[in-house]
Amino acid sequence: MNFPFRFYFSLFLKRLPVMTGLFLICAALGLVTAIKAPPSFSTAARFLVEPPQIPDSMVASLVQTEAAEQLQVIEQRLLTRANLIDIAQKYRVFPDISTMSPDAVVQGMREATRISRSSGRGQATLMTVRFSAQSGQIAANVVNEYMTLILETSSVFRLSRAENTLSFFEQEAQRLSADLDRTSARIVSFKNANVDALPDDLEYRLGRQALLQERLGRLERERSGAQSQREEAQRLFEVTGQVRQDQTNPQVQLSPQEAQLAALRFELEQSRAVLSDTNPKVILLQNRVKLLEDQVAAQIIPPDQAVPDSPEQEPIDPVRTMLDVTLADIDTRIAAASEEIEAVNTQLVDLEDSISRTAANAIELNALEREYDNTQSQYNEALNNLNGARMSERLEVTSQAQRITVIEGPSVPQEPSAPNRLLLAAMGIAMGGGLAGGYFVLLELLNRTIRRPEELKKRFDIIPLVTIPYMETRAEKFKRRGFLVSMFVMVLVTVPAGLWYVHSYYIPLELLATKVANRLGALL
Repeated sequence: MNFPFRFYFSLFLKRLPVMTGLFLICAALGLVTAIKAPPSFSTAARFLVEPPQIPDSMVASLVQTEAAEQLQVIEQRLLTRANLIDIAQKYRVFPDISTMSPDAVVQGMREATRISRSSGRGQATLMTVRFSAQSGQIAANVVNEYMTLILETSSVFRLSRAENTLSFFEQEAQRLSADLDRTSARIVSFKNANVDALPDDLEYRLGRQALLQERLGRLERERSGAQSQREEAQRLFEVTGQVRQDQTNPQVQLSPQEAQLAALRFELEQSRAVLSDTNPKVILLQNRVKLLEDQVAAQIIPPDQAVPDSPEQEPIDPVRTMLDVTLADIDTRIAAASEEIEAVNTQLVDLEDSISRTAANAIELNALEREYDNTQSQYNEALNNLNGARMSERLEVTSQAQRITVIEGPSVPQEPSAPNRLLLAAMGIAMGGGLAGGYFVLLELLNRTIRRPEELKKRFDIIPLVTIPYMETRAEKFKRRGFLVSMFVMVLVTVPAGLWYVHSYYIPLELLATKVANRLGALL
């Protein structure tokens, strides 16, 4: 089947004015943009992330941040709104910056800034910062400002982390030290409050309890023996009238001083059996015995000077007196034993109370000591971390840790790096041709009318005998051709005039082309 060249050529001629208009608009925009687009100068600075100067095996830095992560953080801090506005106003990056809104300034700065990073396993970590401006000096100034901010941000970033880490461990060490002091004071206070019931001297108190119990048994036996002796003396006196069974002279009569002297001598002998001669009680008894001996000696009268007893004076019973002295001595021993038994019982009660409280005190004291040991271990660990933080801060201050260095600074470019004017013109022409061709194809796809015999056969599935084309008159042909020529001329005149009007009174064509290109790039 032959291609209907004449048919499509006629359609091309019919649609040529509109296609020419689209082509001329795009081509004009491309040419004007290529001719009038302001030159753009670009310069860049390259940075290198250097490894630590001192190996981590010797002194480890506590600022453990990956190089790529650190560069990403620096990039985000660099391109903040405040930084971009300050730099743009400082160096007058845009000609009409005084009339631009802050959002437009920020957007323009971010579009003119290009940051690229490269890293990999076994490769150095690099970062390149590039900026494009209307002049080479402005581009170099902005990149220099970027470089200063990057180095300052890197230094402040690492140093602030090291200082914050050091401050944290200093506060932690102080807090744990205060906790140790408080816990130690609580332990001391608890021991002072329970000094008699601590587990350290439990064995001593148990031994003393056993000794006191043994002593209590001995004292009770002594008291029981003395009580039995007293009862035996009374029973013997009541039965025989004697104090001792071997008493040979019960009829001897003693004076009161002599009876008291005998009782004191007996008590002195009993005291010396258990006390030393320097004991105050023994010395007192000796003095009293000596005094009574002197009195008794003074009362002795010779037989020839004896005076018969008066009938009114009652005779002294020496046996009864001896019984009283013996019973008084036994009562003294019983009272002393009872007092000592009471004192021993009091000590036993105190010991039992302290021993019963020892278990609970041991539990509480162990809890306090465990708390103290736990705090002590945390304090020791905090001190180790504090020493590491101090060394890490020293590394950051002396720039011996990981750091960012400039391996190539920005230079003032002498030749513009953009735009590629030939490429812009070619793109405008290509876009115009594409729009014109697209317009032709689009109308052809949307047109459903029957214009040729082949379309009639295809639409109705019939074979027509004959087809009669539309026959134009001479006037119609002249009118149609005149219309095409007038439309073509109108497009040739109107499009340039319209572009000139837009460029002169509304918006420069290069700026309009840039906005359209940016919008298309955003949509794509």
